[in-house]
Amino acid sequence: MKTVTRLDVAEAIYTEIGLSRKDSNDILDMIIDEIVKELSLGKDVKLSSFGTFSLRDKRARTGRNPKTGVEAVISPRRVISFKPSQTMRKLINK
Repeated sequence: MKTVTRLDVAEAIYTEIGLSRKDSNDILDMIIDEIVKELSLGKDVKLSSFGTFSLRDKRARTGRNPKTGVEAVISPRRVISFKPSQTMRKLINK
């Protein structure tokens, strides 16, 4: 299974739309920057027919090093979760 990279997506924009490679890369960077900016402000990002990126706060908890068995405190943090849209789920599960 191949991993699709940022360069692959920029190349697809270049091929499909016909913009220069630099412009295609700039557009992709602007889209990603906007998503990151909105998430950093605490907002969810919903892309129609794709899915929703949302933030979740995880509380502090005690974890365990699986190798040594030593307990450690895992600090509270904010994580990003992604929920695919119904349209995407249908396309993937054809």
